[in-house]
Amino acid sequence: MTTAAVSAQRSAFRTPPSSPRPAKSYRDLLVWQRAIELTVALYKLTRSFPKEEVFGLTSQLRRASVSVASNIAEGYGRGSKGEYRNFLGMARGSALEVQTQIVIARELGLGEPSQIAGAEKLADETDRMLWAMMQKL
Repeated sequence: MTTAAVSAQRSAFRTPPSSPRPAKSYRDLLVWQRAIELTVALYKLTRSFPKEEVFGLTSQLRRASVSVASNIAEGYGRGSKGEYRNFLGMARGSALEVQTQIVIARELGLGEPSQIAGAEKLADETDRMLWAMMQKL
């Protein structure tokens, strides 16, 4: 990947948007920040799940959401465009897994509806951002 391509891709997803410099860290990426918000929201949501779900849906939601942000960070640190795109793809796969599990939680009547809706919104937004990043690479 050329320096210009990396700079253009990273600058498209930096925070704050008005800053003239490209992202210097994965922590500057808005998509990574949104993935962290998603993880925190899911941890809060799953606190209210029944104890019998600790090794089921609670664990699955938490692990998948942690995987989203972790894969974004790991991909950012890789040395090539192809590796970065691959890790963004894994992050997106985990985001879609989270979306599916949120639907299951809602259908089972687990969690507060407002928390489910908030987590669903964050998961959808994170997915769209990851898709956009992958298209730019």
